Amino acid sequence: MQRALLKVTTHTSRVTVRYAETDQMGVVYHANYLVWMEVARTELCKATGFAYSEMEADGVLLAVSEAGCRYLRGARYGEDIDITATIADSNRRFIEFHYTMTCEGKKVATGRTRHIFLNKEFRPTRLPDRYAELLSAE
Repeated sequence: MQRALLKVTTHTSRVTVRYAETDQMGVVYHANYLVWMEVARTELCKATGFAYSEMEADGVLLAVSEAGCRYLRGARYGEDIDITATIADSNRRFIEFHYTMTCEGKKVATGRTRHIFLNKEFRPTRLPDRYAELLSAE
């Protein structure tokens, strides 16, 4: 019962841009924003009370079925980027996360990922009750 009072649907993670994440133009290479989204998504799951590895051990895999990112301003080496991940929509078959990435309060990028739940044979499956409440968008 107390878990419902502590329900987490949004979590902010911080990364510092590493030199290896930048391209020849001196800004973060576009694919790294997706990596940062994964960092924030994983930490959001931890904040709800479980780790991805627990769900995988229970036979449920979380596969990315769609991903998108809108780049608004180039992030540069050494900058601190806050990535806010939010559970935007979910049911027993899928979950969608939205992301906002900021640097000193200014939007750098926004993104979204949609995931489907698979079993260990990579076939669609329903999310077990244990996780459904934790990962609901409400």
